[in-house]
Amino acid sequence: MDTLLDIGEVARRSGLAASALRFYERKGLIEADGRNGLRRAYRPETLERLALITCARDAGFRLSEIAAFLRAGPSDTRLREHLAAKEREVDARVAQLTRLRDSLRHAAVCEHDPLVECPEFKQAIRRVPEG
Repeated sequence: MDTLLDIGEVARRSGLAASALRFYERKGLIEADGRNGLRRAYRPETLERLALITCARDAGFRLSEIAAFLRAGPSDTRLREHLAAKEREVDARVAQLTRLRDSLRHAAVCEHDPLVECPEFKQAIRRVPEG
């Protein structure tokens, strides 16, 4: 059997608070595999699952969507359609953030005074849709 990780160690390695781990456990997203005294203990693979959960949350997924994804099998066509729609949303957000990054990159070196009147900066900002 793998060495179990104490909840404090999982919290430290994942960057999440122990209270978040307990919350995720109540929601069925992760599962404790035992106890170390009174403290929950988790398998090392829990860190991978937490990384997936954190990534999905950062991309705008709700916990209920993440839970459905974690339970899904290959025949879940409804979930696959939802994931494809989410992929399009994420792709659009990446494009928006890339344009914003490029605008900020220009602003950081622009010599125009005032900066907000720079024609190139104005053009770049107009390419960044409101979101």
